[in-house]
Amino acid sequence: MRFDLVDLRLFDAIVQSGSISKGAEAAHMALASASARVSGMEAALGMPLLDRGRRGVTPTAAGRTLLHHARAITAQVERMRGDLRSFSDGLRGEIRMLSNTAALVDLLPAALGVFLAAHPGVDIDIEERTSAEIVLAVADGQVEFGVIAASADPGPLEVRPLGIDRLTVIVSRSNPLAGRPEIGFSELLDEPFVGLSAGALHDHLALNAARIGRRINYRVRLRSFEAIAKLVEAGIGVGILPLAAVERHINPGLTVIRLTDGWADRRLVICARSFVALTAHARSFVDEIARQGAA
Repeated sequence: MRFDLVDLRLFDAIVQSGSISKGAEAAHMALASASARVSGMEAALGMPLLDRGRRGVTPTAAGRTLLHHARAITAQVERMRGDLRSFSDGLRGEIRMLSNTAALVDLLPAALGVFLAAHPGVDIDIEERTSAEIVLAVADGQVEFGVIAASADPGPLEVRPLGIDRLTVIVSRSNPLAGRPEIGFSELLDEPFVGLSAGALHDHLALNAARIGRRINYRVRLRSFEAIAKLVEAGIGVGILPLAAVERHINPGLTVIRLTDGWADRRLVICARSFVALTAHARSFVDEIARQGAA
């Protein structure tokens, strides 16, 4: 049997998306070509690699074995590319990573700016996930590393500390709560909220509300911290944001209140199966993220 890197990357993309069509799109390939490649792999092996159902596809036992080797092989190729970059400017590298909301918005932009300027031949694929999802994806070899809250169980993964993601409350100066120096999360849940429409921070707040048998009353859901700050200032509701984001978007119309719950102080860490085994360019990017986290 003969499988090339295109086959292996395509199969990985199909399994991750649970769909041949979405996998083909992620691999920048026409659906017909992707289907033909999968059929060719199955014919070469003499057994199915995917169980096809109405809701998508899942790997068979043989498919899971292939997926394990496909990820190991593609990771090794990326390590080779990174090691050879010092000898040839023509080689390109790719980094695949995941991040929770706080790091994606407040930490990674600065690290990306420095790193990409110094490494024009490296492309970076970043996706936002919850910390628990990131741990599973890194452990499964779907990505090289991730940035998570230290409260998440990293299991067998290695971790490097970054810094503290401190969540804080913002209200308009006209809000009756504006005179309080601190407040507990449970006291806020009777208030209308302005928050994110989705993402790790959204899920983190929802989980902690559920732990005390409550739900967050969102009046507006938005996609950026800046937009949340503006609507909170207008008196639409209260918000909870990372302190670094609040410091960037704070203005005279807002009041900051300390959130007293222990889970409001979240330490961030980088997790990987093995930092030594990362590609050279991935190790360099991890180092830059760590520098920005310590700044």
